[in-house]
Amino acid sequence: MLRRIVAGLASIVLVAEAAVLVLVHIVLGRTTHNQSMSIAGMDPDVMSTATYAMGAGIGAFLLLCAVLLAVAAVRDRAPGTFARVVLVTAAVTHGVLGALAVGLVGWGAFAALMAILCLLVLTLMLYAAQEAAQGPPGALGGAPGARNDQDAPPPPFGELKPTNP
Repeated sequence: MLRRIVAGLASIVLVAEAAVLVLVHIVLGRTTHNQSMSIAGMDPDVMSTATYAMGAGIGAFLLLCAVLLAVAAVRDRAPGTFARVVLVTAAVTHGVLGALAVGLVGWGAFAALMAILCLLVLTLMLYAAQEAAQGPPGALGGAPGARNDQDAPPPPFGELKPTNP
């Protein structure tokens, strides 16, 4: 139950973060375009277009992460390999941005990014703990009373082979 709640909450938070970041990039792109700002002679139109594109890219990535977390919450199953890679990438990105946010924006932004990082890592760890409790994929399901290779009796004495030459 806790896994579903954390994954659902993380999904909602990532959707909100995506909306905020897209809005921030729209404002920055609009400001760059309206003031004809340029850095080192770069074209202001290219800069504003790149800002819009970056906002769309970040928003799409965060929405992808939110969808993957929502699917994990609804199914109550661990994310697949692709989803894990995407979620770990999001967690690392939030960690790096949190470290940069302390100096550039302040402790409030750092706290928000670390809270999202904690939700992502907690979701991944809770589902990893669930998989570990169920046993390896080749096991007999990890159900109570199921026999694993570790539970098998040792072979008779004549069939023992030395492991050291």
